[in-house]
Amino acid sequence: MPDRPSPDAVRAYDADRPAPLVAATGIVLDTRGRVLVLTTSYATDPELPGGTVEDTETAEQGLARELLEELGIGVPVGRLLAVDSRPPGPLGRSLIVHVHLVGPLPPREAAAISLGDGETAARWLRPEEACAVLPARVASRLRAGLAALHTGSFAHLVDGVPQPGSPAGLDPARRAALEHAGALDAASHRASRPKALTAASVLFTSADGRILLVQPAYGRTDRWHLPGGGIDSDLGEIPRAAARREVHEELGLDLAPGRLLAVNWSHKPGRPARIRFLYDGGVLDAPTLARIRLDPTELLQWRTVPPEELPTLVKGALRRQITACLEARASGAGPLELHAGRL
Repeated sequence: MPDRPSPDAVRAYDADRPAPLVAATGIVLDTRGRVLVLTTSYATDPELPGGTVEDTETAEQGLARELLEELGIGVPVGRLLAVDSRPPGPLGRSLIVHVHLVGPLPPREAAAISLGDGETAARWLRPEEACAVLPARVASRLRAGLAALHTGSFAHLVDGVPQPGSPAGLDPARRAALEHAGALDAASHRASRPKALTAASVLFTSADGRILLVQPAYGRTDRWHLPGGGIDSDLGEIPRAAARREVHEELGLDLAPGRLLAVNWSHKPGRPARIRFLYDGGVLDAPTLARIRLDPTELLQWRTVPPEELPTLVKGALRRQITACLEARASGAGPLELHAGRL
């Protein structure tokens, strides 16, 4: 049996092999959604923070080092948004660029960015402003990375161009053209199709007609919600089962939902559509309300409120959904088809 090469011999072999350079770029955001753009004395064009990965670093470690050295930013590097593969350039080496989210940085940290070398200037720009001043290839990475951020997805680029089947960043018109031409395989078709987020909620009322609302322990705690949550569709969960599970997890009540009152569709440009199934939970008597036990990791408190108090507690779209469901329950109509709470 031949001798196995030593670790030093393996490292020397790998070092001599042609390989792409690896770089890591950060889309650094502040809480206003602005992008950090750098201008340096040694580059002709503005750029996004980041640089080449060195030695045995991972892309995340290389970006964290660059952010600390260049800007004094010590925050964790966030999730991977895009990968861009560039063919060999003037130096004869191909390049793979990992694009990561950094932030959003709170105002104090954003204002404390340090430019210690005196050769770098930093600007916070709106995304469209940043794309206008960055080189075309970098601007394309930024647009694709932000699309991946907003859709909770990932972008696959080659030389800055989103590829067929890229889950994010692919222009909808080009996607449609590829689909109509039959140019996408089944996996690429699934990956590039727009996605939707699904949830199930339950409308409970008390004997005097007050509506049961819950206050979340995460996100915007000043907004109240109906009991319910996301549907685990990847596990085969159906909306009705999700509604029952969420009520049990949040309130400690194992109650089978009643009839479907409405399905609500909402959408913001550049974001996934949101679909909510709203079920009738019926009227809860005082003993049942007294059995409520909150999951403190999800909810801060619950309360019942008269319909006229809804505008001060829930956002407008949810208020319209609740009002439509109350009317459907009273009249026996439905299920209703709602768009942002409107028929």
